[in-house]
Amino acid sequence: MRLAICPYMLKFRNPAGTSRGVLTEKPTYLLKIYDERHPEVFGLGEAAVFPGLSPEADDRYEYKLIELLANIAIGRPTDLSRHSSIRFGLEQALRDFSGGGRRLYWPSEFTAGERALTINGLVWMGDIEEMRRRLREKVDAGFKCVKLKIGALDIRRELELIEEIRRDYPPEQLTVRVDANGGLSMDQALPVLHRLADLGVHSIEQPIPAGNPDLMKFLCQVSPCPVALDEELIGVTEGELKRQLLDYIRPAYVILKPALCGGFSGAEEWIAAAGECGAGWWVTSALESNVGLNAIAQWTASLGASLPADAPCNPFRLPQGLGTGGLYTNNFQLPVSVDGESLRFNPAKRIDDAQFEALDWKS
Repeated sequence: MRLAICPYMLKFRNPAGTSRGVLTEKPTYLLKIYDERHPEVFGLGEAAVFPGLSPEADDRYEYKLIELLANIAIGRPTDLSRHSSIRFGLEQALRDFSGGGRRLYWPSEFTAGERALTINGLVWMGDIEEMRRRLREKVDAGFKCVKLKIGALDIRRELELIEEIRRDYPPEQLTVRVDANGGLSMDQALPVLHRLADLGVHSIEQPIPAGNPDLMKFLCQVSPCPVALDEELIGVTEGELKRQLLDYIRPAYVILKPALCGGFSGAEEWIAAAGECGAGWWVTSALESNVGLNAIAQWTASLGASLPADAPCNPFRLPQGLGTGGLYTNNFQLPVSVDGESLRFNPAKRIDDAQFEALDWKS
């Protein structure tokens, strides 16, 4: 068995604003597992590293990929416990290869085109007028759940925008989530959380910076708006530490980005830990290309298949954060697409592997 690696720079269609800055491009790495005797059949994955957020995103990252490449060639294991994005990509590639290289990672009713995942509409940061326009576009497209990025502008104006939304769309008509990406100070957080609750906001992701478990625990105890952990999960790799963290903080929800929380296997540990402390969960993209998004969508659907239809966290019912396929101008063509508030897989769409074979692979 051999591994090939290809760096790839994703280009944003429009600048994407977060509390950590504005993104115009994002690096990623494609992984290809194959048998030298039949290189035309390969398993495909994406090591979706996220500079500024992935702890492993440093100048040694490519060396770790080269180490993995060499170890696979000689059948030696590689320690990826601190390289979540690489584990994420390798798990995809191995699973795809074992299934014949058809990009069917978790065959299900979803990949048969019989069921669709419900997703939220993501409203990126911009000036208030841009955010207002983007939100209207999401509602007009059929989304019944939207998520707004907040925390980088004047928080008073962001709250005024949510007030405006609520005048037009009551909670029973439109679910509103917000994501602060750790952008609020502790002094801001409590009054903002109370105002969000007054406005019927569903939840807030990561209100304060990660790494402050005592303060986050306090917020989760007193906040009238449910708090979800996101960045707080990154870098916690051991199963027992995951259980201890959630048992201590007691969030309402955890947000699962497999590329950032230990791959699919690590994310499943978080789901188990969340269940033990009574927290809900949903899955979101870490801005992968369609290669990673395709795998995440299939995995998420497989989780839903094992849950009762009326389970609160069933991803066929609870909106997931997986509507990112249209972000890039140079994305790959795969059978996942957004249809209103649904993410669908089209089994009739042929996957053209020429788009991958033409890349500059290193093996």
